Amino acid sequence: MPPPLLLRAAVTASFVALIGYAWWAGRATGGGAPAPDGREFGFQLRECSKERGIDFVHHAPRLDEKLANIMPHVAGMGAAVSVCDFDGDGWADLYATNSDFGHANALYRNRGDGTFEDVAASAGVADVNVEGRGVSMGSIWADFDGDGDQDCFLYKWGLPQLFRNEGNGTFQDVAKEAGVARWMNSNGACWIDYDRDGRLDLYVTGYFREEIDLWHLQTTMIMQASFEFARNGGHNYLYRNLGDGRFEDVTERTGTDSTRWTLAVAAADLNGDGWQDLYLANDYGPEEYFENQGGERFVRREGVGLEESSKSGMSVALGDFENVGRLGVYVTNISKSGYLFQGNNLRINRLADRGWLQNVAEGTVADCGWAWGAQFGDLDNDGRQDLYVVNGFVSASQDRDYWYGMSKIAGAAGELAEDARQWPPMEDRSLSGYECSRVLVNQGHGRFVDAAGSVGANDLFDGRAVAFADFRHCGALDVAIANQKGPLLLYANEVAADRGWIAFALAGTRSNRSAVGATVTLHAGGARQSQTVLAGSGFCAQNDLVLHFGLGSARPEKAVVRWPSGVEQTVESPRERGIVRLEEPRE
Repeated sequence: MPPPLLLRAAVTASFVALIGYAWWAGRATGGGAPAPDGREFGFQLRECSKERGIDFVHHAPRLDEKLANIMPHVAGMGAAVSVCDFDGDGWADLYATNSDFGHANALYRNRGDGTFEDVAASAGVADVNVEGRGVSMGSIWADFDGDGDQDCFLYKWGLPQLFRNEGNGTFQDVAKEAGVARWMNSNGACWIDYDRDGRLDLYVTGYFREEIDLWHLQTTMIMQASFEFARNGGHNYLYRNLGDGRFEDVTERTGTDSTRWTLAVAAADLNGDGWQDLYLANDYGPEEYFENQGGERFVRREGVGLEESSKSGMSVALGDFENVGRLGVYVTNISKSGYLFQGNNLRINRLADRGWLQNVAEGTVADCGWAWGAQFGDLDNDGRQDLYVVNGFVSASQDRDYWYGMSKIAGAAGELAEDARQWPPMEDRSLSGYECSRVLVNQGHGRFVDAAGSVGANDLFDGRAVAFADFRHCGALDVAIANQKGPLLLYANEVAADRGWIAFALAGTRSNRSAVGATVTLHAGGARQSQTVLAGSGFCAQNDLVLHFGLGSARPEKAVVRWPSGVEQTVESPRERGIVRLEEPRE
């Protein structure tokens, strides 16, 4: 090559590198826009992962080359984040998953000074993505053996792992001995004490069928049989905790199986009868509500308002967004102007008195683009539950789009849709890429306003999981976001100082030690608001087990705790601007 061409190539390469850097930085900062001013909403989010010691980038799974034509689509999951307190020091830690062989998961220990350190390797929970054993999709944390330490169930495309916390900063994988080491292609799980015996049981969902090894395919007939009513996904399983370190599969006798391509599940008492129910978000079909019948069986309830249309359910968030003492449900779906509108579902809970769930989603609450993880939390401390939604599927070429190809296969059914070889090649095309998160601020009376641009939530990565915790004990919910093939982000939340708050850390005695399923109803300023301890919610995520309540200008009058055992405990005039630690009464 003549010298002038060499020079031109060098200049071109430098220019491309600069463009690439600017593109990456732009995705993290929203394209270099002026710093937002969130004073209108009373809080401000600032991305601070690097300065806090978090330097994690997700790697997507690399599957069988028979799927090369749609690899970005099939391998478009695996970025997950969960809040835990693995060392029991009272400071919320973070666990993030990788999804490619040879790439480690990260366990970020909160040092208590605003910074984190990755201790996954020394803890024994880093090198879990191994050929022949599968890759990570997400984790849920709670004390399943009642020894006072939070344990971890890691669900995977492959063999799941159950990490028992040894109480010394290390974990031991006991999945095989516990009886839960079944090959699955799972994207969701939750802890639940369905029979109220004080021991945490385990519900695990299936996505691709469990006989499929995505790295060694025997067939390409692995996709959904329908885009609207698919039932050819993997099985779901309910494992009962026997109390001796072992679990038994009680799926058949409890009636809790589904093969509807479940992507997310959450467990809580939704109908007010004292028993924890299951709520499923399913891809390629409607949501499912499994009502707990006295701890013996579950009934898949029909005619409760979930059949009005078929969706692509991605996430289950539970929250008392009306402040009426009942948990509503938010399920994310897919929308794309000009191609598809499925709409997210925001459901008012009337199961206890009228026997149904009413979808009231409209406007930006219904249309968040290609929506994934979502969580309820009071981000502005005004006493109302807000919603954070992360979006975007595949961000590739900004000039080439796959929606036309997607629309061609979307009308198919049966073998044509099910055979991955029949799907048009994605190549370097985007599919609902470069979408910004939505920060939906609750205005009361069922109204939400998107404040993302105003409060600083302006990254453009392909979001998957979102989780909340007050990592700094400053009285504000910070936001952790896992991005597919992107960085783990941490947004520090700065809330107006005149807005009060209170938090509750619960420990069960007759109930499970982590108090999963316990509900706190806070009475303040003549109003009430309720929250439930959830071990697994959103999409591939878990919030802190400590429950955070905003107060606005109100003063807390009393808090009523309904423990999973059925015991009720009332705390009069609890101290605000601090964490109230409660142990379940033993008698």
